[in-house]
Amino acid sequence: MRTLYGMVLTLSIGLTIASGSFEAGQNQATPQDWIQLFNGKSLDGWTPKFRGHPLGENYLGTFGVANGALRVSYDKYERFEDRFGHLFYKDAFSYYRLIAEYRFVGDQAAGGPDWAVRNNGLMLHSQAPATMGVGQDFPISIEVQLLGGLANGKPRSTANVCTPGTQIFMNDTMVKGHCRNSTSKTYAGDDWVRVEIEVHGGDRIAHVIDGQTVLEYQRPTIGGGDVNGFDPAVKQDGTLLKAGYIAIQGESHPTESRKIELLNLAGCMDQKSPKYKPYFVHADPAACKP
Repeated sequence: MRTLYGMVLTLSIGLTIASGSFEAGQNQATPQDWIQLFNGKSLDGWTPKFRGHPLGENYLGTFGVANGALRVSYDKYERFEDRFGHLFYKDAFSYYRLIAEYRFVGDQAAGGPDWAVRNNGLMLHSQAPATMGVGQDFPISIEVQLLGGLANGKPRSTANVCTPGTQIFMNDTMVKGHCRNSTSKTYAGDDWVRVEIEVHGGDRIAHVIDGQTVLEYQRPTIGGGDVNGFDPAVKQDGTLLKAGYIAIQGESHPTESRKIELLNLAGCMDQKSPKYKPYFVHADPAACKP
C-alpha cells in the first residue's frame, strides 16, 4: 500500500514484546512446534484472490513456486491494470509468531502504481477471502508493509504498518493516516530480509527486523478507508480484530519468499497437561482435551 514519509514515532513502551518474549519463545519452541505455512514445493494450503476475478483464480499464474521460493511474478502481464492480488493461507490465527524471509527481484510490472515499486506486504487479521467482493482491491486487514530501497538512495524503512479498512492505536491514541513507518534501516538490492511479527490477538502487534523491535501498536480495529469494493456487511467499523487470516500481497513488483513459518502462541496452559507448551501466552482450554 501507499507509503507515508511522515514523522516516525519512536515507541517507548512495551518493547519487550518482541525483544524479550520473542527470543524467549523461540528458545523454548522446538522445530516441530513451528507450522510451515509454505512447504517450499507448492501452493498447497493457499488460495489466491485478485481484484476483478473470482476467489481461487490465479490470474496469469501470478503466484507460483520456483527454486524453493514462493514467487509473485508478472512475466505474463501486458499491463498491471490495478489487478491487486492476495494469496491467503487456509487457517485463521489469533496469537502467534510469524517469520518470513523475502526479497524483491526484477522490475515492476508495466502500469503498476508509482508507490508500489519494491513494495509488497503481509496481511494479518484479514477478513476471510470468501467474504471479499469480486472488485475489492485489498482485504480488510492489518498490513506489514515490506519495502526495498530505491535508486534515489533515500531512506526507506521496511516492516511498516498500513491499515486497509482498519485503524490502530499507539499509546492509547488512534494513529492518523494510512501508513506508519518503522525505525528499520533501508534494505536495497536483492538480498533476503527476515521479518518477524508477534501478534497477541486484539491487544498488540510488534514488528521485528534483525532482532530489533522496529514498530509496535495496539488494538487493531475495523474502521477507516483505503479499501474499495467491500461488502458493507463485513466492514463493521469499531470491531476489534482478535483473529484473522494471513495473506501475501501482489502489488505489481516481483517478490520472492523462501520461508513462511508460524508458531501458535495459543494453546493448553495447564502445566499438568502433556499438551502444555511453555511459550504459550493465551489459554485455549479446548487444546488441553485428549
